[in-house]
Amino acid sequence: MGAHYSYGVDFGTTNTVIARANPAGEVETIQFGLSDQMSDVYRSVLCFQKIERDRSFDVEVSAGLEGIKAYLSALSEIRFIQSFKSHAASRLFEDTRVFGQKFRFEDLLTAFLQTARKSAHEGALDQMGSSFISGRPVAFVGASPDDQLAMERYELGYKNAGFPTPQHVYEPVGAAYSYAKRLQKDATVLVGDFGGGTSDFSIIRFERHGDKVVAHPLGYAGVGIAGDSLDYRIIDAVICPELGKGTQYKSFDKILEIPKHYFANFARWHQLAVLKTPQNMNELEELWQASLAPDKLEALIDTIMDDRGFDIYRAVSGAKAELSSKPSARLQIKLGKIAIDREIQVQEFEQWIEKDLAQIGAAVDGLFDRKHINLDDIDHVFLTGGSSFIPAVKRLFADRFGPEKLADGNQFQSVAHGLALIGLLDDVSPWLAGAELSLA
Repeated sequence: MGAHYSYGVDFGTTNTVIARANPAGEVETIQFGLSDQMSDVYRSVLCFQKIERDRSFDVEVSAGLEGIKAYLSALSEIRFIQSFKSHAASRLFEDTRVFGQKFRFEDLLTAFLQTARKSAHEGALDQMGSSFISGRPVAFVGASPDDQLAMERYELGYKNAGFPTPQHVYEPVGAAYSYAKRLQKDATVLVGDFGGGTSDFSIIRFERHGDKVVAHPLGYAGVGIAGDSLDYRIIDAVICPELGKGTQYKSFDKILEIPKHYFANFARWHQLAVLKTPQNMNELEELWQASLAPDKLEALIDTIMDDRGFDIYRAVSGAKAELSSKPSARLQIKLGKIAIDREIQVQEFEQWIEKDLAQIGAAVDGLFDRKHINLDDIDHVFLTGGSSFIPAVKRLFADRFGPEKLADGNQFQSVAHGLALIGLLDDVSPWLAGAELSLA
């Protein structure tokens, strides 16, 4: 069966979606989990659990909802990793240690994909055939992202997990192709795909010729600012001060501020997972002993040692989601001996993310400037991904293009659906990442 189907994989920073299209162009989203708890979204997390066996130990690996359940119910030592896609293009990230074993990025991706394959309902990923399209961001996260390194790591991860060799398509192009099926006439469409790590944009001209849609890619742009960045602002403003940010410690006869880099890493999901190193923990223990606010530093240490990252994520993402539809949200969480209970007003949240929104807006404006396209030339703006629900994000596009042009729908599945449909084409080359470089 697999050889006659096309598969599209939207490996995301927060969620992963895999879709399958049959030769008739019918698309289904792969389901994961047990029959009583099925989901078409596979959470991009890994949970490593240390299981003692007599004088040795085994490491059990789980991911998705199963990984979250293992984390929440673990009775033994665990290592919980989320947002690891953010390391894909970073040369600074060589590996991380899990119970003494070295894991490179491609090893983490392999472990994640292998668990996804096992969790797929009715063996849906056992025989994938040869038509396999992998999504990738237009711009990877990081100060100096290395695209070639990221692609090499992607392909090694897929290969080692037993997946076919992928062809790579920009994620907003997949979303655009999915959206094009809804168009009844020619249109120029701007697609904004807001993931956990990146916000990516594509401008595509769609023309209808009978039942066939012909597409002309006009340009792409991306920026490493997205859902995780907005989470960072909430953590930095609400949680970090309660765990010692801005407090002081005594060094000989001097009073110094606790180094801020611990909190910068703590507030970013992909860095939080690698904070628990002997060096970092020894440094924090020394700071705690000299701290003028030891209870807060103790709570920070406990939070890192106990791998409480997902608990923080649930509290923060829940508040952020509530702020998408309400004027305020309450963030409540207990970390060590510190209980945090803070009401967040939507106005202050929008102030915290103001610089992030400015960078997203600059990426969009830069795309139009580079391609010499007028904003008025856009017929529709299709926004997809979790952050597209945030009112301030919607306003950013409504102010530029008019609220009547904004469209949404299928926010989490559209990229994977479009990728799978692209894989059915006789010639996918015009859609591949980098193909726009050869356009006249």
